[in-house]
Amino acid sequence: MRAKNLSYRKNFMLIISFMVLISISLIVVLLVSYNLTKKVIDNEFSALKVDVLEKTVAPYNTFFQNKIPEISFYQGFLDSASAAKYADTVLKNYSFVEKILFYDAQISNHPVQDGLRTGYFSLGLKSLYQYGRNINSDSTVLFSGKEPGSLSLTSGDEFNKIGLKVASYIENADTTKVLNNDEIFKTFYNIVSNKITYMNVPRREDIKIYQQLMLQKQAPSPYYEQDVFSFELNPYQLSIKNTHPELYQTITIRPLSFESILEKPNLITTEIALPWAFSDYKLYLTSDRSYLDKEVRQRFLPIALGVFAVYIILGVIVFLFNRNLAVNQKLFRLQYDFINNFTHEFKTPVAVIKIAGNNILNATDLDDKDRKRYGKILDEEADKLNDLMNKLLSFTQIETKSIKVNYQEINLEIFSQNIIDAFQLKYPDYEIELNIVNLQTFLTDPVLLSSIFYNLIENAYKYANTGNKHLKISIYKFKKTIVFSFRDKGIGIEASELNNIFKKFYRIQNRYNQQGSVGLGLAFCKELVNFMNGDITAKSKPNKGSVFDVFLPLNK
Repeated sequence: MRAKNLSYRKNFMLIISFMVLISISLIVVLLVSYNLTKKVIDNEFSALKVDVLEKTVAPYNTFFQNKIPEISFYQGFLDSASAAKYADTVLKNYSFVEKILFYDAQISNHPVQDGLRTGYFSLGLKSLYQYGRNINSDSTVLFSGKEPGSLSLTSGDEFNKIGLKVASYIENADTTKVLNNDEIFKTFYNIVSNKITYMNVPRREDIKIYQQLMLQKQAPSPYYEQDVFSFELNPYQLSIKNTHPELYQTITIRPLSFESILEKPNLITTEIALPWAFSDYKLYLTSDRSYLDKEVRQRFLPIALGVFAVYIILGVIVFLFNRNLAVNQKLFRLQYDFINNFTHEFKTPVAVIKIAGNNILNATDLDDKDRKRYGKILDEEADKLNDLMNKLLSFTQIETKSIKVNYQEINLEIFSQNIIDAFQLKYPDYEIELNIVNLQTFLTDPVLLSSIFYNLIENAYKYANTGNKHLKISIYKFKKTIVFSFRDKGIGIEASELNNIFKKFYRIQNRYNQQGSVGLGLAFCKELVNFMNGDITAKSKPNKGSVFDVFLPLNK
């Protein structure tokens, strides 16, 4: 029956399934993120045109809300010179204003030829001036009251429109109340496509006078000055502010009735109407699909990097988890081998002691020769058990640092030779050579150092071929250390095994270890040497032998 293979459980399929799952999740998250980013860009393309519109018409709003009402500050007393100065500031600061007409008007109850008369109310025109970038200074006067009846219908059209609105308001005005903004806008502004006409807002007292002039027959009244300005606008001169160049490739101003003809199938368009006097026009915003896709990729890149970072972190976690499983598996095998081998190491001397004990117990007549033989067997096997127990106990003491180095000055030759003599008595076929160079004494812990000697000498004998049990021990100085070199002619160690021989419970797989090795000898040496602030190295060639060098500091 085949023996069950005992090993640490490691589910590779679970790890692979997890990696496949997070890989699929990565792909799904990337696809969803890309599509959501693309949708956000498309939504912004449609929505953020309002920002472009607000920035583009901001100068127009400033002109409409601040610059035009400034006319009322003069209360109708502008003349051609001051009107020209005012027009110059408008033309300089607002490029979309192409031409300005200045109607120097007056209100009275006198009959007028060029103007508007309703009831006894007259709104007449003294002069008409025009100002523009391409208008010569000698062409500014379009009409003069000195030539009655010469006002053209085209020039007087806007004047008559605003005059009718003002006259209608005066007829029904409630002079007990202050004009509100809504009444001002409806009465004193006339806004048509590309043109704004404005009359300065009279004071409430003036409105009362105008109402009396209209409704009551009076003696000829004085003339009351009023100013009317008409601004001709060009929407194409608006400075387009592309506040989102990442979304809008081109922005143009088009007539409201403009219908785009898609010459490019991938062209994306959106539009928004201009306000007030430009209401017949719209902002036309376009981008190629590839242009928007570039912005999608730029915004998607940080998201993708974040997702990949999470994926890499998960991958590292899986790698570390897998590595820990591998370490645990190796540790399990080492511990399993240790238990088996250690049990065997204990079992053999215990069995021998039991057999010897039974023989002594059952013997009816035990002579001196047998008594000495059984006594020797019991003593040797007890030493083996004691050695194993001491080694485990020493490991525990070293790892927990429950012992201290007991420094004593030793004679190196006497110390080494005593250990060599003990081994040669135990193994008569063991040739051990000692070579000490320019050293006599050494300050160290003799108990710990002897443990290192015993383990390395024992290993050299154990892993040597029969008939070639030879070891050379060299002791010499190297810089600030003393070196104990153990060179044997044994079976050697493979290069792949050298990095592991000092690990606890590790055993080299060869025929010398088939009968049981706990795997503590070299690990015990390593722990002892480190505990004594030293180092141990190993060099080896298979079938040639090995060299173990122990380096210990010369000074305490």
